[in-house]
This record gives sequence, C-alpha cells and structure tokens, in this order.
Amino acid sequence: MLAASTSESSEYQRSTWRQMLLATLPQKYARMMGTDWSTHVETTPDGQAKYVPNGLRVVESLLHRKFRPEDVVVCYPEQLEQFVGEDTRVIGIHAHNPLGITFATDVYAGFYGGDCEPINAHAFRRLITHPVIARHRDRIKVIVGGPGAWQLEHKGLLGEWGVDCLVNGEAEDVVLPLFESAVKGESLPAKVDCDSPNLEAIPPLVHRSTFGVVEITRGCGRGCQFCSVALRKGKSIPLDTVIANARTQVAEGADTITLVTEDVFLYEQGKRFKTNLPALKSLFHGVAGVPGVKHVMMTHGTMSPVVVQPEICEELQIAVDKSVNTHPDSTHPDKRYAMMFVGLETGSVRLFKQFMKGKSYPFKPEQWPDVIMKGMHTMNKHNWFPMCTFIVGLPGETREDTKQSLDLLFALKDAKWCVIPTLFVPLEDTRMGSSESAKIARLTDLQWEFFFTCWRYNIDFFRREKSVQWKFNAGIPLYYYGLGRKLFGPPMKYPLYRLAHFPEWYLRRHLYLDYSGRMEPRYSVPDCVPIPEERVRPEMPVLQ
Repeated sequence: MLAASTSESSEYQRSTWRQMLLATLPQKYARMMGTDWSTHVETTPDGQAKYVPNGLRVVESLLHRKFRPEDVVVCYPEQLEQFVGEDTRVIGIHAHNPLGITFATDVYAGFYGGDCEPINAHAFRRLITHPVIARHRDRIKVIVGGPGAWQLEHKGLLGEWGVDCLVNGEAEDVVLPLFESAVKGESLPAKVDCDSPNLEAIPPLVHRSTFGVVEITRGCGRGCQFCSVALRKGKSIPLDTVIANARTQVAEGADTITLVTEDVFLYEQGKRFKTNLPALKSLFHGVAGVPGVKHVMMTHGTMSPVVVQPEICEELQIAVDKSVNTHPDSTHPDKRYAMMFVGLETGSVRLFKQFMKGKSYPFKPEQWPDVIMKGMHTMNKHNWFPMCTFIVGLPGETREDTKQSLDLLFALKDAKWCVIPTLFVPLEDTRMGSSESAKIARLTDLQWEFFFTCWRYNIDFFRREKSVQWKFNAGIPLYYYGLGRKLFGPPMKYPLYRLAHFPEWYLRRHLYLDYSGRMEPRYSVPDCVPIPEERVRPEMPVLQ
C-alpha cells in the first residue's frame, strides 16, 4: 500500500509553484481564501490515485520488480478505507513537506497566529493518522520517506504517529529489502540513511506522476551549504529513459511533461559545470516530440550558465513555445514564457561568498550582482521569466547585508519575474543543519521591507484585477491593526503598507527604498561579465 496526501498530489492550475505555495496557507481559512483545492485530485475507475508525486511512483516501480501489480496499490487518504484490510502488511507514505517547515513554507500560516496549521501539514496528518491504519496497526508496518521525511524525526513525531521506519535520502537501493521484510512481519530499522544510487538502480516508471514529472538529473555539486542536493555530484538520466518515462505519463492522460532537475543546465554537463547545449536541445525536442505532449516545463536552473553562454535561451526557444504559462508582457506570438526556479538567495556578496559561492562559477562571488543583472536581462529578452528565491535571515545577516539585497531588488524593479522571499531553515544533511533558523517574529524593519517589496513586485507583475486589488489594499491596514501589530510589532507596518500600494511620497520617509523616482539603482545591466582569466577553460573565451 502506497499513499500520498492530496495537497502533495494536486495539479492545481497546472502550476508546481502555485501548488507548493498555496499549500502553506492556513487550513482553517482555506475555504475562505478559495484554496480548498487541496482535495481536487483524480482517481482511476478502481479507486486508485491517478497521479501522485514522482518519488512514490519510483517506489511503486521498484515494488513491481518483486511483487505482482495487483499486490501494490497507490491511493489518496480518502480511498484508504477501500484498500487497507486484513491482507495489508505495509504502508509506504510519501512526505514532501509533511509539517510545512521547510523554505518558504513555515512563513505564511504564521501571519494568522501560531496555532494555524498549514494546508500541507493538515493534509499529511490526516493521512498518517487515518483511523483505518490504527485499526490494523497490529499487522501493518508504516514506512515514511521523501524529501521532507526528516521533519517527523526533527519534531519527535515518529512514535506518536506510529512510524516503524523513516527513510532519509534517495531510497532505490533499500526499498525492496525494507518492503520484503515488512511483508514478512520482520522488525524494521527505525531509520535508514541512503546514499545516492547508481543510475541503473532508478527504475522506469509504470504509472503517471503529478504534473507529468520526469527526472532528468540527480544531484548538483555546486556546494551551497544550505542544500543537501548541492553536496552530491550531478548525474544525468539517459535520454532514452527520459523519453520512455514521458511516454508513460502521456499514456495515462498527461499532456504536460515537467523536467525535474536541480539545474537544467547541468544535463549531460561537461567538465566544471559546462553546459551541454546540444544535449539540452535533444532533450527538449525529444520530449516535445512524444505524441500527446503539448507542454514541456522545467523546475530549477542557475543564473551563471546563461551569462556564460547567452545563446542558451535563444537556442532553447522550444522551452517558450511549449510552455503552459502566458503573460501579456511576453513578446511570443502566443504570449508564452518559459519559467524555472532560480535561487538568487542574497544580494550580499559577503553572505554569498560564505554560504553559496559555487552558484556563480565560473564567475567570482564578487561578481554575483552583475551575474544576476546580466542573466535576468538575457532571460527576459528571450521570454524566460524566472521564479527566483531569496533567503531572508541567513546566519549572521547584518543590516548592511539586508540593504545590499534591497539594492539588488530595487535594480530588478522592471524585470519580468516572480520573486519569492523565504526564511532560512536549517535542513537536515546540510552543512548548515545545526544553524539557528530565522523566525518571522524576529524580522527587522529592513527584512520586512525586503519581504513585502518582493510580494508587491509579484502582485504588480501578475496584475490583479482592479476589483480585487482595492479590496486587498484596503484590507492590509485592517490586518495590521487587528492582528499584525500584535504578532509582529511596528517594524512590519510601513513595509506592509508598500504591499497595499500606499503612495511612495509617504513611504519614503519610513523605508530604505524610494520608488518615487528620486533614488537611482545601485546596479545596472553590464555590457558583459568577464570570466576571470584563471577560470577560463580552453573552449571558453575570455569576455572583454
């Protein structure tokens, strides 16, 4: 028996970022906010899940190597009563963000008070504490895995929620032995830490994943200290396997294929993160050429490859042509734009150099602001509108560091993008795992300004309807005086008013950034960003 929560499985608005972000809102206000989408999933005629997160589909595919297909069931919580019974011996539960405490997700529910459980945490709790599991607990083993499984151990919930085994990491090498032991009724280790498997251990999919997800790489290798994936060397899934998995998705109703990777530009990479443009073009055209594929989407990428090889975006025009996203500012005939997640993380060169200097390679950390400005300009020129993250509250962040991030944010005020501010969270198995997390209640006035200026950008770029916008603007002062001031104090006030479109002539007396026209950007788009001579490879010219 394999199961995933509905909030992790939903294909809401055909958008991975909307699915993840809206799942962080408080459950008790979900219907009021119009986000009760978390139950909107589909089942097959026999009641099984039509789509679930890709990680669970990988486990399912591995189990099919040992067990009969009819002995392996994948469902949502609402169908557990239908499938769990006297013959059930093991339940594998997928945990992407089960408690809502990873980057960008433990912030938004907190705006409504400390007792507000986010949608994703509520949905996972409904799954793992389902009454049918408790009724058959004497014969069932519960195994939990996935990128957020560590959260259960972190919060001390393994015993309370009856978890027999927690699987941490990439589990291809341990799935079959664990499930075989569970079926036999044998005791399981309380926790299994997994190494990254050989590519041969990753099985082809047998059924459809949420958003038509198809993995193209594992690992990264750029070494960012807050990320566990960045500590593992990048490796690429063979194109034949990628195409086969895309065909599996389409055969079960998917018309969109989402290429999952920590960095799309590392697919079949050369030495020292060299982008393999011919391999990328073969990848996109190969997937787009699968009959039934209407859209091809991406997950993550980095900025520096676009600066090193500015022809990338132009050569990958198919990423725009096959995108599901549209925006009036796009110059594409159908107003389409390509979107991927790009971690900018900070405008502070000091913090960048300390925690994530590999992101800028082959450029030096000191060139990071120029890399961002040039990369954003190049992407936007070719209708790539990235979704970028910044981390607020990195360990040791000073007011000067925050000002540098604000300066960079101001310089990007006319960019075509979406910018998501996240609070620093020390994740397991990272070099910063023992650091203190940032707390929303401790944000400074400058950090609040950064946070709400980001969301002001997003609201303006995605152009809320005026009939909705004025209500939103009017509600913000009511929120501040009704709840915000009590929870977070005066430092929140004027940054929050910028979100409400208060006039800049009023706000400039209270905030660092001045959008009234009197302030000049600290950064501009450089003509080029020179690669340091000592980092130039034979095939890479020194830019002048």
